[in-house]
Amino acid sequence: MQSPYLLFEHQALKHPDALMLIAPESARLPYAPGGFRHSYGEVFARVGLLKRRFAAAGYGAGSRVALLLENRPEFFDYWLALNAIGVSIVPINPDLRHDELLFQLDMAEVPLMVVVAERLEELRDIRPGVVTVIAVGGDIPASPELREAGPGGPDQECALLFTSGSTGKPKGCILSNGYFITVAEWYTTQGGVADMEDGSEVALTPLPMFHMNALGCTAVGMMMKGGAIVPLDRFHASTWWASIADSGATIIHCLGVIPAILLQLPVAEAERAHRVRFALGPGVDARHKIEFEGRYRIPIVEAWAMTETGGRAVTSTAADDYTPGLRCIGRPRAGMDFRIVDDAGNEVETGRPGELLVRAKGPNPRAGFFSGYLKDEKATEEAWEGGWFHTGDVVYADEKGLLYFFDRKKSIVRRSGENIAVLEVEAALAKDAGVKASAVTPVPDDLRGEEVFAFIVESEAAERAEPAERAKRIIEAASVHIAYHKLPGYVVFIDKLPVSSTQKLQRGEIKAMAAKAVADRSAIDLRQLKASIRKTG
Repeated sequence: MQSPYLLFEHQALKHPDALMLIAPESARLPYAPGGFRHSYGEVFARVGLLKRRFAAAGYGAGSRVALLLENRPEFFDYWLALNAIGVSIVPINPDLRHDELLFQLDMAEVPLMVVVAERLEELRDIRPGVVTVIAVGGDIPASPELREAGPGGPDQECALLFTSGSTGKPKGCILSNGYFITVAEWYTTQGGVADMEDGSEVALTPLPMFHMNALGCTAVGMMMKGGAIVPLDRFHASTWWASIADSGATIIHCLGVIPAILLQLPVAEAERAHRVRFALGPGVDARHKIEFEGRYRIPIVEAWAMTETGGRAVTSTAADDYTPGLRCIGRPRAGMDFRIVDDAGNEVETGRPGELLVRAKGPNPRAGFFSGYLKDEKATEEAWEGGWFHTGDVVYADEKGLLYFFDRKKSIVRRSGENIAVLEVEAALAKDAGVKASAVTPVPDDLRGEEVFAFIVESEAAERAEPAERAKRIIEAASVHIAYHKLPGYVVFIDKLPVSSTQKLQRGEIKAMAAKAVADRSAIDLRQLKASIRKTG
């Protein structure tokens, strides 16, 4: 099959009564309090109507449409209808602030954005005369350019996903139909504890459809196997085990923060009333993995991939045993070529850490990877310097060929599965007249893997108040420009930032200073403020 739609169509015609989308009442979804159950045939009928409406309005190959539909059933209706006629989607993070959303819409040059009804009035005029905003079920405006509607081949753009790199602004990753098929093929053929059967799997995910994990693995993977998708709105500890049991989930997806939170809950009967065979949990703390597997009897499959590498350069622990307590990311998939190199580009010895470089084996090293960064050929070629994709992740290998995560070279914070560019956070802080300079860095966090930390040098215009109050005001001001999860969870005011002789920030020293400040509790803790901004924002 050459596209997600064709996979879906095959299953819908073969097994129209099989369930495709499930959410139990116990999930307590605000937009579906009674839950939902949609068969492949029901979704197929809705998709058929939508694709004809879009085609009649002139949309087709070369068009892009933004979708702010969260993880609701309507997301799948619109995505598959658009994919059927060659239109690429731009899935939008609903937590984005106004400027962040404008950046993505302008970069993608979308003429149309489909939103949940609750957001229509707020977003209707976000870019008047350029972007038309409609609610689900609304009239589809004519495309500014008449496009030919038809199913695209493997190289056709399927989606544009934005990922935070190290340059301050998110990069748009162009992902083809073939990219998503490759992701799903890897996901469904890991083997070992992650072995899957046709027509019987139910995969539950609280992860967002604007990430390749949920969109590529869970959604396309289940369509490939004829399984069902349980797309939760978010992770909710209070309803987690009931949602799993009542949906009949056989596979669950989680990130590092989820096991950490679940392990804090008191033992309950519901936590054993499930059919789950494994959890795909990239980034789970090694200590939490041991405790989680012992308590819940669910093996956690660790994995590694990037939006750019998709399912071509990816690892998994599904079919291998390794020493408990180590951050093993598993064995590279078949067809993946890799090197581990030092700063000079020389391969390191087994057991020594170095940057992971990856590519596809065969004549086309970029096969199955992202198609490139939108409007940034220079960044694309830099990432592929020397014919290898430079991941920015530092790993080491053991004698059995397994890889282990060691550190990260890039200037990013990995918080609850979200990549946050430190330069983007620093740019948001710099908009405040009271901030002369700042340095943002990751610090370890028991629940979320890493948290955002900011050293701030104040300007003469800074207000005179208690440090905690000054920090609170700066973070609240920054929340206008960036989503809540990017805001610093810790702040330390400092007279001068550590720089090198060439006036470059000494990121290594800054990271060490931040870790010490958190450990000795000299940093101002703003994590509760972040939580309140998320609820009110």
